[in-house]
Amino acid sequence: MTNSDAKAAPGGDNDSLGAQIAGMIERLPPDHVTLGELLDLFGDEGLLLLCILLTLVFLIPVSIPGVSTVFGAAILLVGVSRLLGRQLWLPARVRDRRLPSDRLRPGLAGGLRWVQRLEKLSRPHRLGALVDGRLQDMVNNLAFILAALLLMAPFGFVPFSNTLPGFALLAYAIGFIQRDGGAVLLGHLANIGTMVYFSVLIGGGGLVAQELFKRFAA
Repeated sequence: MTNSDAKAAPGGDNDSLGAQIAGMIERLPPDHVTLGELLDLFGDEGLLLLCILLTLVFLIPVSIPGVSTVFGAAILLVGVSRLLGRQLWLPARVRDRRLPSDRLRPGLAGGLRWVQRLEKLSRPHRLGALVDGRLQDMVNNLAFILAALLLMAPFGFVPFSNTLPGFALLAYAIGFIQRDGGAVLLGHLANIGTMVYFSVLIGGGGLVAQELFKRFAA
């Protein structure tokens, strides 16, 4: 699942990534959509394009309950299937979860700007040492899985907690499709930034809890 990931996407092989994703947003059902419906539309070879679509709602300040868990789980399983070289399997609970199209569509359309920007900056086969080879594929897929886990972390109420790992996943997906080591490197940097940010949140929360405990104990 490397170069073939973009071939089955709707809109034709010659369309840009942004155009294919925009076409997908336009084809969303009017009321509700499930991951199963999206998978049927993209097919197994369009999984990276599906991941790009799923990350868009995290790139702008929009809150849709349950989305980070469902989308994060799906992206995580895509990463695992890539790592193991197997077909994607989704549990029925994730595959059949219904999400409101009318709330998803504005977030997807807003996040699409990031796809278009990254696509303009992306260069196929740039920094090939980061994407060419079995070891590189394994490391990059593990980093992709890490980003999905960070996306699912229970910090959704904190600003940018979903945006940073969402941007990492977007950069990885574009990098994998384009075989662009520069985009993959950007994904690694976003992953590191996410972990630093979460460490600060956890450390700061611990200090606040310790101070409150001291005050109540006094």
